Amino acid sequence: MQDLELVVENNPAPKDIEALGRGLTEHALPTTGVPGFRPLAVFVRDQQGNLVAGIQGTVNWTWLHLALFWISPEYRHHGLGSRMLAAIEAEGIRRGCTNAHLDTFSYQARPFYERHGYTLFATLDDYPPGHQRFFLRKALV
Repeated sequence: MQDLELVVENNPAPKDIEALGRGLTEHALPTTGVPGFRPLAVFVRDQQGNLVAGIQGTVNWTWLHLALFWISPEYRHHGLGSRMLAAIEAEGIRRGCTNAHLDTFSYQARPFYERHGYTLFATLDDYPPGHQRFFLRKALV
């Protein structure tokens, strides 16, 4: 063990993050029988091909974890977020997901998610300081 090097990286390479997911999947597969950590994303691009919105998640067994959701300010409040959320949930269901979970902050989109059927199951106070981090879930089927 002395020949190993422990390195803290501020900008880890995507291939190294992917290796973590593969390693966890290999470790869990004998127990679960189903691979986890399968990436999923929905992107919206303008006519020039520029990314104007996106939602990224991971399918973990029968759960869809929504990790990143962003819409460029000029495209907000026109129903695009609802369409994107419906699209990724539908693809999650197609991939065998029965539930979804996500987190958001008190200065962000909790009411949006609640309008779409998500319910609060946990809260972290002072995350970031003076705010809250909310964890929500939804049954997909």
